[in-house]
Amino acid sequence: MKGVLLVDKPVGHTSHDVVNMIRKAAGMRRVGHTGTLDPNATGLLILCLGQATRLSEFLTNLDKVYEGSMRLGVTTDSFDTEGEVVAERPVPDLTAEAIQEVFNSFLGEIDQLPPMVSAVKVGGKRLYALARKGETVERQPRRVTIHEFEVLAFEAPEVHFRLRCARGAYARALAHDVGEQIGCGATLAQLRRTWVGHHCVDNAAPAAEFQTRDDVRERLLPMAKALDLPAVVVRRSSERAVVNGGPLGPHDLKSEGVTSPGWVQIKTESGELLAVGEAAEPGPMGSLIRPKRVVCGRK
Repeated sequence: MKGVLLVDKPVGHTSHDVVNMIRKAAGMRRVGHTGTLDPNATGLLILCLGQATRLSEFLTNLDKVYEGSMRLGVTTDSFDTEGEVVAERPVPDLTAEAIQEVFNSFLGEIDQLPPMVSAVKVGGKRLYALARKGETVERQPRRVTIHEFEVLAFEAPEVHFRLRCARGAYARALAHDVGEQIGCGATLAQLRRTWVGHHCVDNAAPAAEFQTRDDVRERLLPMAKALDLPAVVVRRSSERAVVNGGPLGPHDLKSEGVTSPGWVQIKTESGELLAVGEAAEPGPMGSLIRPKRVVCGRK
């Protein structure tokens, strides 16, 4: 069994908990997620099964969209409501427009200090493991990209928001930093992931619905539909070259080649995904594509 599974993660479960649920239901070990969600966050978790685990990096790197709320006037050590309260301050008179101006200052590339309760490694150890021991260590800011940060509603002290960001950004850290900029502090109250790339949580099934191997198989998304990358169609006579890792030229393709360098899906005439390859800069004879992640068996 191979493919991609869209799961709606419930509150209170870790991403690894969900992976274990699917492993048990599918009766297989080769299952992995493509980006964690905090235990108290809900929403879209994309899992790769079988040979689809070779696609994980392309799904992990996709933009994410979240909807959630932050609570003004409260600061915690974890930057969310699960942590210990370290400060409480009065919330000034604010409007949604004023908060949006603060949000706008976080758009684009920013330096973000990861929370102590996070999976970031410092000195080879996860920060959350150190935090559990009561340790606080110096962390280096990381460069992250915020594409959209929008106030959906403001009902003091709760700010409801929508966030679209690149990999590596922490919504909890954003909530904390917004609170510090306003001057009253803030902590993340709720968070739900609604999109990962072109995949929507509306197409996901609740984790509890996966009880048997058939439950998993029925919801499995083919690898050919998992990625949002340019695609080329290889001639049947060149399929063996793909699965053996051989380079492809224009004469190997039934479709038009790619016009720019980068990652590209290599598919059969019937639409099956054979591999993900890397296209070189097009030359006088067209692009040369080298298969990098072969996901099918030998032809």
